[in-house]
Amino acid sequence: MDALISLIPPLTAVLVALTTRRVNLSLFMGIWIGGWLVTGDPISAIGQTFDWFAEVMTDEWNARFLVLTSLLGAGAAFMYKIGGSHAVARWLGSRVSTSKGSLLLTWALGMLIFFNDYVNSVIVGNASRDVTARQRVSREKLAWVLDSTSAPMATLGPVSDWIGYQVSLIAAAFVSISLTTEKPYWVFLQSIPWNFYALLCLASIPMIVLLGDFGPMGKAERRARESGDLVAPGDTPLLSVEGELGEPHTDEGRLWHFLLPLVALIGVSGWALWYTGGGMQEGKSLMDALADTDVAVSLSWAAFAMTLTGLIIALTQRMSLADCEHTLLSGFRIMLPALVIIVLAWTIGTVTDAMNAGEHIIEATESWLSPALLPILIFAIAMLISFATGSSWGTMAILTPIGVPLAYTMGDIVLVQVAIGAIFSGAIFGDHCSPISDTTVMSSIFAGSDHIAHVRTQIPYAIVPASIAGALYLLSILIESPYLLLGIGALLQLIVIWGLARVSNRTREHQYASDES
Repeated sequence: MDALISLIPPLTAVLVALTTRRVNLSLFMGIWIGGWLVTGDPISAIGQTFDWFAEVMTDEWNARFLVLTSLLGAGAAFMYKIGGSHAVARWLGSRVSTSKGSLLLTWALGMLIFFNDYVNSVIVGNASRDVTARQRVSREKLAWVLDSTSAPMATLGPVSDWIGYQVSLIAAAFVSISLTTEKPYWVFLQSIPWNFYALLCLASIPMIVLLGDFGPMGKAERRARESGDLVAPGDTPLLSVEGELGEPHTDEGRLWHFLLPLVALIGVSGWALWYTGGGMQEGKSLMDALADTDVAVSLSWAAFAMTLTGLIIALTQRMSLADCEHTLLSGFRIMLPALVIIVLAWTIGTVTDAMNAGEHIIEATESWLSPALLPILIFAIAMLISFATGSSWGTMAILTPIGVPLAYTMGDIVLVQVAIGAIFSGAIFGDHCSPISDTTVMSSIFAGSDHIAHVRTQIPYAIVPASIAGALYLLSILIESPYLLLGIGALLQLIVIWGLARVSNRTREHQYASDES
């Protein structure tokens, strides 16, 4: 019962947001209901709500992240204003002639930018937004590709701040059970094949692009293809660089006008993630430094370097100081809707923490867990917590210290690897489907999509790999090889997507014929 009560605030926010399409109002309502449940009084709940706001906004990490997000907006604005975004769109556009090709290119770029999910959204979104627009790809579908590559690649890529964070959680769990015979990073690597959702999600992108759409995304794509409306009438994109900034300062932008800010962003990111983790001062290895790095500080430095590079290029193009200042402030304004959503989402996360939602959910299930059921239940719990809180990292922090010792007690190190893969899988799925997720918000921003439209069209696409992943976790008690399970899952996913696309296509053809008659 406590588990259900603790989930009322976030689930209320999510359901109201999906129903009304008013994210800010829905989040505030969920926070206020949480305050009511905590204080027992609807009037006192108002005071509690603003206390939570103050707590969230004065947190050092959160404050740095808000600065980071603002600087990313400013950097993106300069890349547009100096002609870099248009130059890369022209360069890529000359090599892409179909909507499928533009989406596959976006997917490939997303696979390459693996060291941070936010940076992935900025780089890939800016590079592909104009290219996909020329091919009449809906903003919803672009946002789906961005969202479905950013977090999965960050959790699977060879080096990323995500991996440093995840390995640090595994190491802490090993210390708690005095497990000294296993190396946390090696166990993490062994858990990657068990991260079924992330792997199947990445594979689903080319499958859907090539085989066809289904569900709400099919309607969005038909709208974009037939009418040219990349955003549905009445929807409001979270990012409108063109509307805020007008025309670029120059029509003679070059590819390096895009690449130089990008190199500054990537180069400073990589160096700063290593430096702030003690890589230089303490001589740590790369992975040890990533485990201890300060992500918010590192990426803030990188975003500043990106913005500064764009500013210098603008000045060399003889852009006036007034125009530079306008571009900078416009970049901040572009990100304002996202900043509001992010603050509200953090606050709803604070509400669930105050009500001990994660602990209540675990307590409700751990008494009847078994080795056979452990992977699927951990996966389901991770999905629920991350969906309700909008935080994959928060979900990992809640479940890893519990799931790892539980798996080791019930089985062996292989079950630990399976449990880790299940935790990270479920955390990413819930994060993809939750409208209060920061990574989902970032994908909406840099795709130029209405946020709720992105969430509603993405959910069916996320459910397919998640459902298959759940089935694979159930089969893991019978089939020990994760690679064989992944092969089965990929084939099953291909068949399911083909079937859904075919049914959806027939339905659209029937509807079109009815409209014609």
